[in-house]
Amino acid sequence: MSVSLERDGAVAVISFDDGKANALSPDVLSGLSEAFDKAEADAATAVLLQGRPGKFSAGFDLSIMTSGVEPMRALVTRGAELLLRVFTYPVPVVAACTGHALAAGALLLLVSDVRIGAEGEFKIGLNEVAIGMGLPIFAVEFARYRMPPSAFDSALLGEVFAPADAVDAGYLDRTSANVIDDALATAQRLSALRTGAVSHSKRHARAALAQQISDGLSADMSSLSGPAT
Repeated sequence: MSVSLERDGAVAVISFDDGKANALSPDVLSGLSEAFDKAEADAATAVLLQGRPGKFSAGFDLSIMTSGVEPMRALVTRGAELLLRVFTYPVPVVAACTGHALAAGALLLLVSDVRIGAEGEFKIGLNEVAIGMGLPIFAVEFARYRMPPSAFDSALLGEVFAPADAVDAGYLDRTSANVIDDALATAQRLSALRTGAVSHSKRHARAALAQQISDGLSADMSSLSGPAT
């Protein structure tokens, strides 16, 4: 199973590991969505999302992204729905960026509340333009929401960053030599917050943008082309 869910006290620990690049396939997206649903149903008061050592996520499954327009758009639509779920999730979501995070993998960082990256020779960023794919509107809006103005255009140019530089670009909040332990300790600390206060504040900060993205998703997908092959 690529996605697993465990409890560590009040924290739901969601791990995904496909043994390869941690690509976001339909099965992985379904597993992640179900894990977030179960964590909420089980009243977890924080979530830790972690990838496999060396690879957080390489983004959407390239074999599907290059298989045709309709399968590509269906996959990206499901990915956008998961990103919206994380973006509006009612309790704190901490992402342990365990390695490379590219394209939709970087978007998972942008929609999480606290992002801690492993130190190392890793690449992080929205590289879609660099592989011949225009950014969908939802990706642009998540980048605009989270990235400082001085770094925003890097997303439009397909630039990627080493972890330390990814902090300045807005993909990460900090790096750590012990990313899993650091991220879990952070999630444990945040799990003590009153969930009603967290959900109230996140709703006021993000609901309008989330609704805008959701309302425009069909039109967004109708103009989306896959990566150049």
